Amino acid sequence: MSAAFGVGGAVITTPGIRALGASAFVAVGTTLPAIIPSAVSGTLRYMREGLVDWDVVKWAAPVGAAASILGSLLSHVIPGNGHWLMILTALLLGVTAWRMRNPPPRPAVEEAEAESEFEALGGLKQHTFHRTPTITAGVGAAAGLLSGLLGIGGGILMVPGFNQIMGLRLKETIATSLVCVGIFAVPGMITHAALGDIDWRFAILLALGVIPGARIGAALAIRADRQNLRMAVALFLGVISVIYLVGEVNALVR
Repeated sequence: MSAAFGVGGAVITTPGIRALGASAFVAVGTTLPAIIPSAVSGTLRYMREGLVDWDVVKWAAPVGAAASILGSLLSHVIPGNGHWLMILTALLLGVTAWRMRNPPPRPAVEEAEAESEFEALGGLKQHTFHRTPTITAGVGAAAGLLSGLLGIGGGILMVPGFNQIMGLRLKETIATSLVCVGIFAVPGMITHAALGDIDWRFAILLALGVIPGARIGAALAIRADRQNLRMAVALFLGVISVIYLVGEVNALVR
């Protein structure tokens, strides 16, 4: 799921670890070490296809990595023993799924071509997308904060951000998001380890499992039809959001 959808994979492993009896804080921290080998494995496959936009990585990754440390520290400040963090995750996943149902107004490449043609005819340039260093860094910062806070990699913000706001094509979005997700996970993992939030037994087993899975996921995403892939991303995130929400609300009620 991590490599296929560019969201980090913790949207599966976090509720999975919770179902195995881990606390909400441990579930948040323990998933981060497994994100790194998953991201590396999937990224290597995407790099072979030239799908990673390194200019975006250059602006999003450093800011997001710093923000992930702040998010990790804030995870123990929010009340509710971590349950509200999981509920927030569910709501964000639901919003992301809804936004991902439809493509942005036009693919990034087509938009650039249309602007050139329009200007050549003496028209005024119209900006549908906002692909600037400031916007890129802003998306990275928000995603990094979320990565450290919720332990979910930050891809649930970067995928719609890179695609809907910045205009990257969907497969480039997934590949580029996955690279950033792996980078964000490193400082977040170190901070959560210092806070005692990582169960290394779970983390090592997860890390071993995600490597072959990420290669398969990347290969499937590369071959998929664009619209089918978009609907699969939206459906996947929507289902996970419901699972998160029901499970954590039930935990709070009890």
